[in-house]
Amino acid sequence: MKSSITHNGSPSTGKPIIVLHDISKVYHAGEVSIHALSKIEITVNKGEFVAIIGQSGSGKTTLLDILGCLSRPTGGEYWLDGENVGLMNDEALTRIRNQKIGFVFQTFHLLPRKTALENVQLPLQYAGVSFSEQRTRAAALLKRVGLEDRMLHFPTQLSGGQQQRVAIARALVNEPAILLADEPTGNLDSRTGQEVMAMFDELHREGQTILLITHDQDVAQAAERRITLKDGQVVSDDGLDRSSPHIEALEPQ
Repeated sequence: MKSSITHNGSPSTGKPIIVLHDISKVYHAGEVSIHALSKIEITVNKGEFVAIIGQSGSGKTTLLDILGCLSRPTGGEYWLDGENVGLMNDEALTRIRNQKIGFVFQTFHLLPRKTALENVQLPLQYAGVSFSEQRTRAAALLKRVGLEDRMLHFPTQLSGGQQQRVAIARALVNEPAILLADEPTGNLDSRTGQEVMAMFDELHREGQTILLITHDQDVAQAAERRITLKDGQVVSDDGLDRSSPHIEALEPQ
């Protein structure tokens, strides 16, 4: 899809929220080793809107899985919001995913037998939030994304764009440190895709840190910064002129 949305100013604080240092990921298939990522060095500051671009096989999905704490790197260090993810056990990783990361997927991943409101409530249920607060926070976010009159509708009663708005509301309900979007316009028509990208732009203006995975250069133009992957390596990053903080500076004081 095409997008005409461009960024008009950055609320970035300059404080690092993501640091990837010398990240590698190797898969083994019998005697064959597949190097999906190699020596990845990326720093993202709080409030940045970053597009990670690459064609199929470039390593985008592998990088997304590592950023989302769904997979561990083979080597290197990943710091998220001042915490060294590599030192965490599975229980801690589950906590990080639920509290600090919001996911938006191409295929929405809504539960078909739950209403829009109930889908948005789900992360709060896992976090042990009271039912009344779940309803209040979920309803407020659905109103924020323009679905106040669709809260009790099931996914099959919503358009693709409306389903993606529900997914965005669900991703935001725990007030995550970072929002990870994987080809969020991939299943949408051009006009609806532009509306969704405009929503991401608005969230960014409000200070949300966003990392968007895409193969589409036009979609990537919505971000203030673009990182291109090829064969598991960063081949361009229009934010590399910024000074990168030393990793130890992210350790909790």
